[in-house]
Amino acid sequence: DAHTQRARSLSGDKSARKFFDQVVHSNERPHTFHDSKKTYDSACAAAGQFEMMNLYNALFSQMEESAAQILLTEGDFRDEEHLNHLHYSIERLLSAGVIPIINENDAVSANRGYTEGDLFSDNDSLAAICARSFACDLLILLTDVDGVFDRPPSVSGAKLLPFYSQTQSVGIGEKSKHGRGGMESKISAAQSAVEPGSRCRACMVLSGVDLDAIRSVTSEEYDSAVGPRGTLFATPGSELEKLALKEIKDSESTVAQSVSDVAHQMATAARDQARKLQTLPHLERKAILYAVADTLEAEKEGLLAANKIDLDNAERDGTELQLVRRLKLTDAKLATLSSGIRQIADQPDPLGVVKANRELADGLILSQITVPIGVLMIIFESRPDSMPQISALALASGNGLLLKGGKEAAHSNEAIHKVIGDAIEKGSGGKITREIIALVTSRGQVADMLKLDDVVDLVIPRGSNALVSYIKANTRIPVLGHADGVCHVYVDKSAKDSALASKLVVDAKTDYPSACNAMETLLLHKDTLEANANGNIAMSVLMSLRAAGVKCLGGPNAMQAGLCDVAAKEMKCEYGDLRCLVEIVDNMDEAID
Repeated sequence: DAHTQRARSLSGDKSARKFFDQVVHSNERPHTFHDSKKTYDSACAAAGQFEMMNLYNALFSQMEESAAQILLTEGDFRDEEHLNHLHYSIERLLSAGVIPIINENDAVSANRGYTEGDLFSDNDSLAAICARSFACDLLILLTDVDGVFDRPPSVSGAKLLPFYSQTQSVGIGEKSKHGRGGMESKISAAQSAVEPGSRCRACMVLSGVDLDAIRSVTSEEYDSAVGPRGTLFATPGSELEKLALKEIKDSESTVAQSVSDVAHQMATAARDQARKLQTLPHLERKAILYAVADTLEAEKEGLLAANKIDLDNAERDGTELQLVRRLKLTDAKLATLSSGIRQIADQPDPLGVVKANRELADGLILSQITVPIGVLMIIFESRPDSMPQISALALASGNGLLLKGGKEAAHSNEAIHKVIGDAIEKGSGGKITREIIALVTSRGQVADMLKLDDVVDLVIPRGSNALVSYIKANTRIPVLGHADGVCHVYVDKSAKDSALASKLVVDAKTDYPSACNAMETLLLHKDTLEANANGNIAMSVLMSLRAAGVKCLGGPNAMQAGLCDVAAKEMKCEYGDLRCLVEIVDNMDEAID
């Protein structure tokens, strides 16, 4: 009866607890800590397997299903005879309608330390080797999130990847405290399961707490109400991979088409807020700028942490050193930004300034007065410190912003945008919302944004010459562009102080080598090669550059004069690093030419 069954259950529970306590608190201890750890884990595994199978039996019996346990070690996959027996056991159980539950035999393997040479090190890799060995059509790896994301799911803006290609890389967050695996382990196991030559055709990484996720994958027909779930892994070159890539391409095309709609809404909201900003007195706009400067300094720890994620991703992806240097934020950069924003705030009001008056007729005066432009679209590449500079200038002049930053600085841009938005709302007392500065984070093409000529008044591209040229050629919106940042420094024959000339030249190159206004070409008057009372100006400057770590590349005249050892490949180049071109000219006119 019920009382008898309850008594047996309690008796079983007490027996299990007694055995477990005996294992844990045994007086017989191994001689070393390492052996102690192995013995403890092995004993706990043996004690726990019994209760775990009781749980499985209780769950499957509710569905009128039978289950059996198979405990394996690495040797069972390495030994051909063991593997054949394993195949036979699995096939017999399945043919009899019994569900095999496979686990590592920790009581034998002792949960030892694992190396790259091991066939499996956790349940994920064990599942992968089983899927390959038993020719499974589908392997499902369950996790505590919805699938594989392009960055840790806890990070704002993280996107679920519906398909994971073999060449893809993603940001991995902290590993769960439970178990030996983690998302990195699941990705590795999934790739292993469907690697070329495997008889397993597909692997899905799904949420284990979302029953709809499992149903969406295993059901015979697609349920649009449930929608796609999880992340698919497929064998490279297979028809399934080709189909997945086609679906991804089609969906990206749809996303690209919708980007302009999202950007249009953002630009319209920025325009509305800009009109409110224009009505505020200069002192109130000044207060907003001071709030932005103060908040940048107050939130620097969070900004640097977000920037570190971008730097780590750049290092992993092999990003060019020049872009990485532009990408990096430091305490000094943030302090300089804050100081610069305060200087902008302290400037006279740029709005409503009468630049000129002209009387066209009696009582008819034409006045030139400074007014806001409207909504500015700023497209910038890998420099997150551009955003505070751009935002400060826009706020001071009463303009709205639509920003599109480079993907390399995605985390930094989002963090800075949030900080600036908070400061705007706080500094204005809620009169102006964060919508005045919109950040487009979707992956649509720049080309879609360049069609917003009805709401955007000016485009300012900040980046390479190629980016500027592309934007000029592909929009009807007025463009304020720039050419290459090939900046020259000319040392004239009138220079007498070699120490001062050297200091100026070294500072022009080394203060911020990756900035677009850093010196790229040094032009020396021919007379600076001659010795004077203060020494040889040209040689002094070059020695100072080299001492600062700058590599000097010679033009034809400089090479002939023996100033440089390596010839420059071209006479016009934006290096963006610690290299510069050195050339000798006859006079100032030649330097200007």
